[in-house]
Amino acid sequence: MALKDLRKQANAKYGAPPTVVLRADEPTGKAPLELFITDEHTENYLTLKMSGDAERGAMTGMLAGIASPLGLLLSLWMAMEAEWALAALSLAIAIPMFVIPFLFEISRPLPLPVLFNRRTREVYFEKKGELFHSPWDGIQAMACEFQIVGPYTGGIGNTSLDIMLHRFCDPGNSLMISLGSPIGKTLDMQKGFWEYIRSYMNNGPWFDEKGNHSQSDTFVKSQLNLNTKPSSFLAHWRKTIADKKTATNGKNYLSGMDALMLLGHIMFYPTHWIQDFTYNIAKRKSRNRWPKVVLERLQSDGPTTRLIDTEK
Repeated sequence: MALKDLRKQANAKYGAPPTVVLRADEPTGKAPLELFITDEHTENYLTLKMSGDAERGAMTGMLAGIASPLGLLLSLWMAMEAEWALAALSLAIAIPMFVIPFLFEISRPLPLPVLFNRRTREVYFEKKGELFHSPWDGIQAMACEFQIVGPYTGGIGNTSLDIMLHRFCDPGNSLMISLGSPIGKTLDMQKGFWEYIRSYMNNGPWFDEKGNHSQSDTFVKSQLNLNTKPSSFLAHWRKTIADKKTATNGKNYLSGMDALMLLGHIMFYPTHWIQDFTYNIAKRKSRNRWPKVVLERLQSDGPTTRLIDTEK
């Protein structure tokens, strides 16, 4: 796709804001930076979450982690008081509070992520049952800076990062997609994220803080670990307190706020764990929705031909 066509689509979408073109074969000058949207980072492929369902599992977590246990405790209390009718009623309410939202949330498919395949050097995306793709080599990304102005917040700078893909077996039909939400991101941050993707596709799967190939996954894991899942909040806060204890040699390290936050994370740990569990189940069910031509290319021994070559 020619640069002028990319600019034309970006201008139509964002009202001709200042734009910067980023390329697959040219460094951005920034260090690789993960922006909390990577879903999976494996040896063969990298996936980026799509917005809209990031909170999948939260409803199940709240009901099954708080309301349902309270109902079970009430049922047990009523049973101890020999109030069998109330005990049965409480149990009949508590169990559906877990089962119904869980089945509802895992039954609805999650949006498929943007997928970068290292083996075939391609990018895939699915929209309303249609497969879009592009070869990695020669791909361009458009970084667009814009402001959202509010009466109380003033101007807030944002930067989008978009790439253009073509519909499978219909090269004349193209689609520009965003790599994550642009809200609150600067141009330098988006350049760093593009460098993260570049490092993965060109030098990966593991690379160092400069984007160079590495046999160790230390840097990549340090980036991914910043994207803390809800079930990891408790462990993260315990580590924060442990670091404070070490820094002060165990003297006056635990503040009232630290204790309050730790207690809160302990109380909500079941809720967060159930939320993550529900999300992971929904994600595994959704993964099989990729077309066969994509699924077979994600396997270590799958085809290495590009989709653009099969179209020809």
